[in-house]
Amino acid sequence: MATGLTDLSTAELSSLIAARTLSPVELVEALIRRVEDYDAQTHAFITPTFDLARQQARAAEAEIAAGKHRGTLHGIPFALKDIYDTRGILTSGHSRVFIDRIPAEDATVTRRLYDAGAVLLGKLATHEMAHAGPSFDLPWPPARNPWNLAHFTGGSSSGSGAAVAAGMVPVALGSDTGGSIRGPASLCGVVGLMPTFGLVSRAGVITNSYTFDHCGPLARTVEDCALVLQALAGYDPNDAGSVRRDIPSYREALRDDLRGLRIGVLRHHWEQDIPATEDVRNAMDAALDVLRRLGATLEECSVRPLAAYFDVKIVIAESEIFSVHQANLQTRAKDFGADFRSRVLPSVLFTAHDYVQATREHRRMMVEMEPLYGRFDAFVTAGMGEAARLSDYRSVSFWQKPSVLTAWNVTGQPVLALPNGFGRNGLPLGMQIVGRPFGETTILRVGHAYERATAWHTRRPQLARGAAAPDVVPPPVLSSGADQVDAETRDLCVKSARRAGVQLDDLMLAQLLEGAPYALAMVERLRRFRLG
Repeated sequence: MATGLTDLSTAELSSLIAARTLSPVELVEALIRRVEDYDAQTHAFITPTFDLARQQARAAEAEIAAGKHRGTLHGIPFALKDIYDTRGILTSGHSRVFIDRIPAEDATVTRRLYDAGAVLLGKLATHEMAHAGPSFDLPWPPARNPWNLAHFTGGSSSGSGAAVAAGMVPVALGSDTGGSIRGPASLCGVVGLMPTFGLVSRAGVITNSYTFDHCGPLARTVEDCALVLQALAGYDPNDAGSVRRDIPSYREALRDDLRGLRIGVLRHHWEQDIPATEDVRNAMDAALDVLRRLGATLEECSVRPLAAYFDVKIVIAESEIFSVHQANLQTRAKDFGADFRSRVLPSVLFTAHDYVQATREHRRMMVEMEPLYGRFDAFVTAGMGEAARLSDYRSVSFWQKPSVLTAWNVTGQPVLALPNGFGRNGLPLGMQIVGRPFGETTILRVGHAYERATAWHTRRPQLARGAAAPDVVPPPVLSSGADQVDAETRDLCVKSARRAGVQLDDLMLAQLLEGAPYALAMVERLRRFRLG
């Protein structure tokens, strides 16, 4: 049995454990061997917790043998993006700044998984502070995409996507502030769920953005995400954004057909806003055909251009993450990675007025969706194309172009990302199923039916046991944009950084200057939109 354990879904493993034909100890040992054999090339793990996993697996086995089966996650191994607090275990944010940070308490969702009987296999790589990367100047290397080790995993839940795709763990938790669950799911060929804002607690999770952070799972199948969400969902008074809701049975909502469902197709996202490759367009057309055959009624609809949501998200979220880390940016900015600084430093240009205007627009964007909720049960749009090479990444690209993922962080809706094909280079493609607020049961139903009608989720990357990650030339810290900034903008940057209490060396000033024109253009677009 052990030869196939690492290919099984959480639901399959759970059934075997419940039937007592699979021991949690046997499962943990198989996964530990998998990590030992393959993580040197994927770099998914920061802190393996193998001794704890063995201890928890033995306890689970004893409880199950005594007739005390806790439910579907009892004895199931999981791993955590290294921003989730774990009592007595390093929670680093993949950053030199937090390299010795040992929490005294577990995050709420860590505790909920423990209470469900799940087994912690380790802490996983992330982009620094769940924000910037892939970075090569941090204490741990960036995670690699198991489908091609020279390519990007997506971020910031990089280790979570890589570990699940590589079969090292059946489920992992990520976080999503602008696409950080859905990006790795799309690029690594797994399933990722960003729940509705407020459904899953963020207490004990390193903050990126108070306004846009979501916590959720990455797994092999849609059903697996439903099982994990069942354990995670629920009100938490320790999270100011948490919402009281009755929690349905997510697994019972899964169906093999979509009869009676109305799905809005946001085709303009991948054909006009961010024109996709031919591979992505063909994969989306084929996926829409499958949804029709399953009984759904599809109709094209539209929302604002993706760039509009991106502007609002960046002004708010970059202001918030700067405030989270301002004290360390003032006293030890050089301890942050270069890519983190490239993203965060231009936010010193955002004023309180800009932040308020963006929050007002944020609210308008949420309200604008309400008429569409009356017309449609769910929406479908593209995920990402094939993963890019790590060496092609440029820090300034964060500021230059919008994302296919960010709009739903702004509206707070739940989104399911799942594979819907492969590109011409053999790398996964993905799509997104978007729901009404707290419409997780519907998007899980849509995703599950699509998944059962296709076979994309059954494919596995081929890795060589004991291999090392191929060498990658780290991308340059700077492009050429800093040299083209006019004197007035340069003066504004220097004064804004001084007002924020950040002392800039030459490199940090150049990083601020490189992003400044894009940050200021966002503010100007928000102002023009309201005046218009």
